[in-house]
Amino acid sequence: MTYLDETNDNVSEALDMKAENTVKTVFSKENVKFADDRPSETPILKLVDELCKTLARENISYCHWKSNNALDRSASGENDLDLLIDRVDVRRFTEILYRLDFKEARPKPDKELPGVLNYYGHDTDTGRFVHIHAHYQLILGDDASKNYRLPIEGPYLASAVQGELFKVPSIEFELIVFVIRMMLKHSTWDAMLSFHGSLSKSARQELDYLMARADRQRMQENLSQYLPFLDSAVFDRCLQSLQPGASLMSRYKAGKQLHRQLQAHARSSRLSDTCLKMWHRGLWGTRKYLLRRPTKKYLIHGGAIIALVGGDGAGKSTAVNELHGWLSKRFAAKKIHMGKPRWALSTLFIKGVLKIGRKLGLFSNRKVPTQSQGDAQSLELPGYGWFLWHVFTARDRYRTYARARRLATNGSLVICDRYPLPQIKTMDGAQTSRFLRAGKNKPLINFLIQWEMKYYRHILPPDLLIVMKVDPDIAVQRRADEDADWIRGRSQEIWGLDWQDAPVQIMDAGMPQARMLAELKSLVWSRL
Repeated sequence: MTYLDETNDNVSEALDMKAENTVKTVFSKENVKFADDRPSETPILKLVDELCKTLARENISYCHWKSNNALDRSASGENDLDLLIDRVDVRRFTEILYRLDFKEARPKPDKELPGVLNYYGHDTDTGRFVHIHAHYQLILGDDASKNYRLPIEGPYLASAVQGELFKVPSIEFELIVFVIRMMLKHSTWDAMLSFHGSLSKSARQELDYLMARADRQRMQENLSQYLPFLDSAVFDRCLQSLQPGASLMSRYKAGKQLHRQLQAHARSSRLSDTCLKMWHRGLWGTRKYLLRRPTKKYLIHGGAIIALVGGDGAGKSTAVNELHGWLSKRFAAKKIHMGKPRWALSTLFIKGVLKIGRKLGLFSNRKVPTQSQGDAQSLELPGYGWFLWHVFTARDRYRTYARARRLATNGSLVICDRYPLPQIKTMDGAQTSRFLRAGKNKPLINFLIQWEMKYYRHILPPDLLIVMKVDPDIAVQRRADEDADWIRGRSQEIWGLDWQDAPVQIMDAGMPQARMLAELKSLVWSRL
């Protein structure tokens, strides 16, 4: 042995002894901040409680594999449920989720991870979503890439014990995985340059919680038995570098050693992983801050057009806004007003000219009665301007519908305020067709009528149609500052129509608003 080799061995041994002494100090009770053990007052969601009881009753091999110091937040729906499931139980686990009306959703392809699926359930009592991260393998790493897998799912699940609600892994196993997770997230040069080099407050609390309960000897036994490639001295240095007061340089050096020892379990090389992380961070920032399109998930069953129809005073706008706000927090969702579609440039020009002409007396300002108010054969024809106005309205509705259908086909949930339906004559449908009289119209009038009807023929029924019915007298009371006859007439049409043979869902819009919104959410979720 050369002098240099002997010197290196002595230095290595000294470093290992220093790390071991440091970790012993870290694990001493005097140096640990204990987590608050008082029971949380946050209520457990009924859906979460039912899920956990079903998993226990059917003996599913699973555990809530991380952040178990905050299980109260998971139980209340504030945090996601990070569940690790044994592959032999995947089919039964998935069947349970579908029985409880959970729905699978996927992020954009660049955010998908192998062996990690997302399910969402709706707790009807609170209206909250319950988000399950279903892990079939332990995928760890920076949030922008998740580049490593720890192939210890079997022993990790075997260590799990039933808690008051969830099955949880042994503290020692959880601490090992936590340290590796935090080092992969916070020890690289790119993480430090992008201001991700420090642990969050919640991560420090979790570290304190785990260290206060872990048995060092048992943790070392788990390391040597299940992760024999991971040197205990390197792990000790990683643990020490996560402590308050540790320098970023010590964390970087320990992280470099950890990455080297984990390389056989990486999904890609270090260089590829670094490039991917930088790309994803830039893409995320561009989507969120420049394009104003934060990444949302898509239900695997596809998107849908959800239309809410009702007379004035039925609460459509409130319901549409509430529904959109609720869905868009988790999923790609868009709100569209089919009753007042966005004007195209050609519409802006034509209708602008028509408005000026009305003010100058060139076009009539009179209201044309609906079909229910007069015989089509005896109605006096309005001017060409009236027909042209409705043709361009139909064109804009068609363009808006085409956009909505395109979004839904590509996975988005589109919530429409009003919708053209053949049953409804006073709002949003074809208006010129009532003057379709054989042999009695000028060719140009018939051409405009056919032009408008062509656009409406392209507008097919929505995927989910909800009709909000409210007593006309209640509608007038709600819109007391508007023309009572106008409000009553538009509400009466919806109220009086027979919807039994139509593929619609009827919503009683006369009930208290909070109850109506809760039932609306449950209805929509059950049919997505």
